[in-house]
Amino acid sequence: MSADESSDGVAAPQGLCSAEAAAALTRLGPNQLNPRPQAMLGQLLARFLNPLVLVLLAACVVSALTGDRASATIIGVVVAVSVLLDFAQEYRAGLAAQRLAQQVAVTALVLRDGQPVRRPTTELVPGDVVLLSAGDLIPADAQVLQAQDFFVNQALLTGEPYPVERHAMRLPLPEQGAWDTDAAGALFMGCSVVSGSARALIRRTGARTAVGQIARDLERPPPPTGFEIGTRQFGLLIMRLTLLLVLFTLGVNLALHRPLLESFLFAVALAVGLTPELLPMVVSVTLARGALRMAKARVIVKRLSAIQDMGAMDVLCTDKTGTLTEACIRLERHVDAQGRESERVLKLAYLNSFFESGLKSPMDDAILAHEHLDVSAWTKIDEVPFDFERRRVSVLAERGDERLLIVKGAPEDVLGLCTHYESGAEPAKEHADLDVQPFDSAARARVQALFDALGQDGFRVLAVASKRAPRTLVDAVVGDEADLVLAGFAAFLDPPKASARAALHALAASGVAVKIVSGDNPLVTRHVCTELGIAITGMLTGTEIAAMNDDALRARVEEVNLFCRVNPQQKNRVLLALKARGHVVGYLGDGINDAPSLHTADVGISVHGAVDVARQAAALILLENDLGVLHAGIREGRRTFGNVMKYIMMATSSNFGNMFSMALATLVLPFLPMLPLQILINNFLYDLSELPLPLDNVDEADLARPQRWDMGFIRDFMLRIGPISSVFDFLTFFILLGVLHASPAEFHTGWFVESLATQVLVIFIIRTRGNPLASRSNRWLALTSLGVVALAIALPFTPIASVLGFTPLPPAFFALLPVLVVLYLGVVELAKRRFHRRWAMRHSTV
Repeated sequence: MSADESSDGVAAPQGLCSAEAAAALTRLGPNQLNPRPQAMLGQLLARFLNPLVLVLLAACVVSALTGDRASATIIGVVVAVSVLLDFAQEYRAGLAAQRLAQQVAVTALVLRDGQPVRRPTTELVPGDVVLLSAGDLIPADAQVLQAQDFFVNQALLTGEPYPVERHAMRLPLPEQGAWDTDAAGALFMGCSVVSGSARALIRRTGARTAVGQIARDLERPPPPTGFEIGTRQFGLLIMRLTLLLVLFTLGVNLALHRPLLESFLFAVALAVGLTPELLPMVVSVTLARGALRMAKARVIVKRLSAIQDMGAMDVLCTDKTGTLTEACIRLERHVDAQGRESERVLKLAYLNSFFESGLKSPMDDAILAHEHLDVSAWTKIDEVPFDFERRRVSVLAERGDERLLIVKGAPEDVLGLCTHYESGAEPAKEHADLDVQPFDSAARARVQALFDALGQDGFRVLAVASKRAPRTLVDAVVGDEADLVLAGFAAFLDPPKASARAALHALAASGVAVKIVSGDNPLVTRHVCTELGIAITGMLTGTEIAAMNDDALRARVEEVNLFCRVNPQQKNRVLLALKARGHVVGYLGDGINDAPSLHTADVGISVHGAVDVARQAAALILLENDLGVLHAGIREGRRTFGNVMKYIMMATSSNFGNMFSMALATLVLPFLPMLPLQILINNFLYDLSELPLPLDNVDEADLARPQRWDMGFIRDFMLRIGPISSVFDFLTFFILLGVLHASPAEFHTGWFVESLATQVLVIFIIRTRGNPLASRSNRWLALTSLGVVALAIALPFTPIASVLGFTPLPPAFFALLPVLVVLYLGVVELAKRRFHRRWAMRHSTV
């Protein structure tokens, strides 16, 4: 292709003068991706605004003021570790934007005062004209003014390894909005020039470029993940319940003219008892154990909470190139003009690529890597090098008396030079004549249909042709590329990874919907989906997404599972639309163009060979190219979620029921139902029994489907199970006061033992949705729980009992205690099964 005349495209100015450039630089700022300095202190303090953190901090302060230094220390350490882990993750996200700034050019050849001079890229401004050639990095977003055989690699934005041609356009690119990566004259910062030369007008610099938009996306705080939303909602629930019960209790005691200090301490102890101070510890320990198990599977967990989000993930969006495919072009087929596999086509293509002396393309590398052929008998005579106007390369080679001109290139160009085609297999005898037929209109139609079919299947195709040359031909020229005999086509693909098909099927079987979000064209992406066994339920292109508002996109993303020709911002919109519909979304990608999506997703997943920016933005890194570990990671996340939910359901049912009973008991008892110190000891021993929860086993049924925070589920479970605990507490009150005629000290002691026994042992009911006798708990959880109950029973008989306000209980109480506990556990089991059955029925109809 000849150089574009400036009259054919955007007018070609001679660039800016030095004064104009300096004024523009002052007005617009330097052309660099320079993330704003992060206010570390502000980020750290913002982490304390989580409602659950505020509740825990309040409990810590109150414990310290009332002399319970041990509880204050434990809660303070747990909160500090949790906050620092979250802060470290957020700060690391800012580093991704800084790494992105290192991916662009340092200097550029620019016209200043009409003369080409080399200047730092930071000094470039809109209106500058730059001169680009092979090997350059494009210094800013620009529009081609003139071009000569100009090809660029846009893998930084699209992820695709194939070079694309760029030339001048008649109309200028828009000032506002994203540019189409397929626009013939669009050049993007950070992309590289493969071949040719061009003159381009700088249109956008710094943060206004496409890469700058990615950097800004990485700087923004990511949308809250499902895990963060769940813990915030749970914290608000606990905060409201705590405030309500504490104010109620304090008001009742003051109304009954009970001692102010004792009433206040009782209310404070009640607040501490309601606070799930072990939740951060349970979460952290469970996640840490999961991270260690995943590390053994060659998966690095950068953000611990991502394991939890993986358990809740129900949609996985994945880029194609480098994640589902090998990101390495391979020769997949070599067929003759009839579509039959042909060794002759492979041999001719191999000879052409082997003897080609110019810059070899990825497809040349694929041909040579496909199979080693012995070409030692052949000698190269001459070559007509590849150029982007002819789009082909010809090699003149001989073997003995046989001299061939072998042509390989774009089918659209090579087919026009053919007058015959090979209609049969290569002859058995070396010098025998080939079966050659005229390339008439009928033959051309058949060959064109074959070429179109290969394209529909997603192949990149080269045509291979040859002709016998006289021995007098030693200097081949373009004119010799005529009267060719078509041998056939070489078809190339970026093949799917061997592990991808089984991994994606395992994800689908586990309730995770897979959606492909790619910058590649629909034909190639459809072929990859077919190879991986992914049924396409709907498709949207980047052009269609750009024409939609957010509401329209949210309406379509549910049914569509294939998104093609999408730029980084459009990928981000797809993820946000899915999250807006209530999905927990994972994203798998490895390129710079994937970084915003990795940052936005609930779970950002990258691979070992990804660029630095992608690895920095991701929460999980796969060290091996085996996507099967994704499925293992999801099961690990669900195991984590299951054990965390056990603690939460305990805290919002049995534990809450006991605290609720204490609040109500103040209305009917002439004395406090339990002393403040006894409440704190009860709470401490209960927490002690829950320490092994991170080690507990999780039912297979809970690992088979996504598990996510559902405050409606937690609230309803609390309202169904919590009152049962209160009913049995009041039954205990009746036995202690009406049957055993207990004194206040005996009442305190008896209820302490009963409440601790019921709320600790109920873990064996709550920890499974099914039969507790069929679901085996962790040995340490069983031993610790039984040990705490035994300690509670023995505590009134120890020397420190009087100090704690306890007194020995009559044998009649211990005869009734097992009956109460067994009856309570049986009623909770029936209520639990009924609740789960009704919840499942209601959920299945939604």
